[in-house]
Amino acid sequence: MKSIRSTFALLAIIVAGHTTTQAEDPLSSWNDGAAKKSITEFVAKVTKEGSPDFVPMPERIATFDNDGTLWCEQPVPVQFYFALDRVKALAPQHPEWKNKEPFASLLKGDLKTALAGEDHALLELVMATHTGMTTTEFEQIVKDWLATAKHPKFKVPFIECVYQPMIELLAYLRANGFKTFIVSGGGIEFMRPWTEGVYGIPPEQVVGSSGKTNYEMRDGKPVGINQHIGRKPILSAGNVFSGGDIAMLRYGQSHPGATLQLMVNHDDAAREFAYAEPDDASLKAAAANGWMVVNMKNDWKQIFAFEK
Repeated sequence: MKSIRSTFALLAIIVAGHTTTQAEDPLSSWNDGAAKKSITEFVAKVTKEGSPDFVPMPERIATFDNDGTLWCEQPVPVQFYFALDRVKALAPQHPEWKNKEPFASLLKGDLKTALAGEDHALLELVMATHTGMTTTEFEQIVKDWLATAKHPKFKVPFIECVYQPMIELLAYLRANGFKTFIVSGGGIEFMRPWTEGVYGIPPEQVVGSSGKTNYEMRDGKPVGINQHIGRKPILSAGNVFSGGDIAMLRYGQSHPGATLQLMVNHDDAAREFAYAEPDDASLKAAAANGWMVVNMKNDWKQIFAFEK
């Protein structure tokens, strides 16, 4: 617990260190260009009273996917690493896992075979490692894990692998009267213990899958927005991977007033990773619907706060 608090404190110091710069430019990690200009112009027109596009503060809702949109999701989503370590910790209580997939492969360190089962395998892992305890117990397990677990490529804690430009965007929106939400297919119990300290998004503004009900591997984001938020977002942000954010962006675009949709494109193999869907579904949807594609390589001056 002390360690994770120290990490959060470090993040606060990093943010504080940018105070002067952000006072001049709240989106200082964004390169000047079409993407940054579109964001600032959109915020200006929906917040200016008397503007034909003015949006009252209660209706300024912004929804963000988490994995791949706010923090790094490669080589596999962070929650999968958490589940992997939980499998190792719980293995002595489950001798049957030695001969049962996907657990057997995970215990051997064979991630490729374990993931071959795709959604069914992930569902089984989550249900085996995220249930059977109180919410308080699970929150503490997540916090303890995040205090020490590190990204395999960057060698820093996972909670430092958040995208600095998106952290700035969240703060910029809130400074202009927006209410920011996470709408993710990830586990809500996994995210809620740390999102406020890392993103400034409190637990009640996190929408995700729940182990207390079920983990359905489907695109239920618009359903979740309607059930938990009750308003259509005027700004929605997702990323180019698996097509999972297309429905959320379409849903936000159906708002009758001014809207903005962002699709983060992972095209920087040097600073992060380069990947997309085999069929380019997200990029095609962005082109067809007029959504803004944010290219990491050219639109982001800095990806992570820990970059030199």
